[in-house]
Amino acid sequence: MDDSAIVAAVRAGQRDAVLSAILPHYRRKVYSLAWSIVKDSAVADDVAQEVFVRVWRSLPSFDGRASFSTWIYAITRNAAISSLRQRRQQVSLQDETVLAEAETVLAARAPEAQEERGAAEAERLSIALAELPEKQRQVVTLFYLQERSYDEVAEMLAMPLGTVKTLLHRARGRLAQALGDGQSAEDEVGFPA
Repeated sequence: MDDSAIVAAVRAGQRDAVLSAILPHYRRKVYSLAWSIVKDSAVADDVAQEVFVRVWRSLPSFDGRASFSTWIYAITRNAAISSLRQRRQQVSLQDETVLAEAETVLAARAPEAQEERGAAEAERLSIALAELPEKQRQVVTLFYLQERSYDEVAEMLAMPLGTVKTLLHRARGRLAQALGDGQSAEDEVGFPA
C-alpha cells in the first residue's frame, strides 16, 4: 500500500484495513529499530506493539507530507526512547543476551551475507555492531540493514544530514578496526560506501 492509498483509505474511515495492510510489511522493521535502541527483545516487542497502537490512533493525522515509512520510524524511535527513559537501566553490551539478539537481527537482515562469510564472520560482525555507540548503531541499522537513504535516516532520527554521514563514517572505521583484516570497512562488512 503506497502513501497516497494510505491517506485515501484513512480518509474513507478504513483505519483497520490500513493497519492490516501495513502490519506485515513493517512489523520486523519496527522491531529491529526498537531493538537497536532498547537492546532487549521483550522490551522491543512491547515497543513494537505500542508503535502499532499509536499508528492506528494517529492514522487520521497522517497527511502524506513525509513518507509513511519515515512517519512510522519516527513514532518507533520516540516510543523506544520513552521506554528507555521509563526503564532507567542500562543493558551492558557485554551481556550474552544482547550479543545473541544482535546476531539474530543481523542474520534476519542479511542471510546471504551470513552464508557467504560463514557463521564465524557473522558472529564477529554481530559483536562489532553491538559494540558500536548507540547513535552509530542506529544509523548503521537504518542505512545498511534497512536500506534507507541518508536523507531518510536524518529525518527518522531527527539529525542533520552531516551528522548522519559522520556517524556512518565513524561506524565504518570502528567496524573495520574491530574486524581488523586490513580490508576497508566497506569490503569487510559487505556494506556499500
